[in-house]
Amino acid sequence: MFTVKAMIVLAVTVAFIEVWISNYAESLFSRRGNYVVILSYVLLFITFSVLYGAFKIGIFRIHELIYSFSLAVVFTNAIMYLELSLIARELVSVLPLVTGSVYQVAVVAVCSYCANVIYFKIHPVRHVLSIFNRDTSGFDLVLKMGRISERFVIDAGLNADDTDMEEIRHQIDKYDAVVICGIDKNLQKQIISYCYTHKKRTYLLPDITDIIINNSYNVQMGDSPVLMSRNSGLTTEQLAVKRLLDIILSAAMLVLTLPISIACAIAIKLDDGGPVFYKQNRVTKDGKIFNIIKFRSMIVNAEAEGAQKAVNDDSRITKVGKVIRACRMDELPQLLNILKGDMTFVGPRPERIENVYEYSMLYPEFELRHRVKAGLTGFAQIYGKYNTTPQDKLHMDLIYAETYSMLLDIKLFILTFKILFMKESTEGFTNEENNNAEKGTEKGNEN
Repeated sequence: MFTVKAMIVLAVTVAFIEVWISNYAESLFSRRGNYVVILSYVLLFITFSVLYGAFKIGIFRIHELIYSFSLAVVFTNAIMYLELSLIARELVSVLPLVTGSVYQVAVVAVCSYCANVIYFKIHPVRHVLSIFNRDTSGFDLVLKMGRISERFVIDAGLNADDTDMEEIRHQIDKYDAVVICGIDKNLQKQIISYCYTHKKRTYLLPDITDIIINNSYNVQMGDSPVLMSRNSGLTTEQLAVKRLLDIILSAAMLVLTLPISIACAIAIKLDDGGPVFYKQNRVTKDGKIFNIIKFRSMIVNAEAEGAQKAVNDDSRITKVGKVIRACRMDELPQLLNILKGDMTFVGPRPERIENVYEYSMLYPEFELRHRVKAGLTGFAQIYGKYNTTPQDKLHMDLIYAETYSMLLDIKLFILTFKILFMKESTEGFTNEENNNAEKGTEKGNEN
């Protein structure tokens, strides 16, 4: 697979070199400088490919692989255009590089398909045993894995509450992997130890304790290894740098996106004559309440009959609202919230007060996500969906808080561009899910 990935990088790089030599003679060096340009292209393409998960062959679906590689091509070529212009000391024509990008996308599409075929020839489907408790807690994970038929076949399931350990061991021996969902901790320890001893792959649905321990530090106390969790949140230095970047970036983006914002405002006003903006109380760090600002995407008085969670094909969403939601343009006014200090660019999405109350009743640990300031984008928004369960959102938000670094913020910010046009990330709830009290949505009403 390393060879396959290297061939993809080589194919894309060769395509760039051909475009460069044929169309940008003024940006060529006489000799060694050209190697530096090629090296910078390779490094940039690999960096963006890793960031967008383009090398996750066999893990991502084929269309997402192509999409990820395409994003890597576009961003790499955009930076290389600036580099070639600097070498030529003038703005060179962008058309050849655009044409070359289209060709490169076609190349990565073919390469992605071939790489996927090769991957599944090398790594056949895994036969999996699922182990859960009597109330089937976390069984959603089993259903999700079962949908990825190219990688997993869920052959059998065991109720751990009604099965002794000897029988569990006997069943584990029959399968390639085990998925563990919300069972007793002592039994979980025995199963993981047995799987480790017998080289069986395990998939574990974590709880809060697992997340905290997983992100602890290894320290040595004499001759005893100890896991240490600081549990103190972001440091003063991290908070200061994060706030400074928020101010600079939000101010710059407010100016850059002003034409788009004006166009959105005019379209909303012309559509039904209602107000342009929508404001709603949300919860941020330490439980502070603030007014979030968005472009209105639903009809006026959408909540006249009380708060409702958004569903697929929601009749309350206006024609303009469907467009600005799909492109996330309804979120642009939140740059004002960031500039003001109510929000940050990267952090848990702010929930409405009613949702926080509801989710906290179901999951008492939900308040832990308010250890950090609410964000425009975040871990749960990039790796989840709008209809991701509150518990899964909580786990992802805690992973962000426990693993925070400036590099992680940069990574998540860049990854945000990937989900802008992914339909999966904009799904609302189905009517069935909307009626389930244990399901929540972040895009409830005007979220």
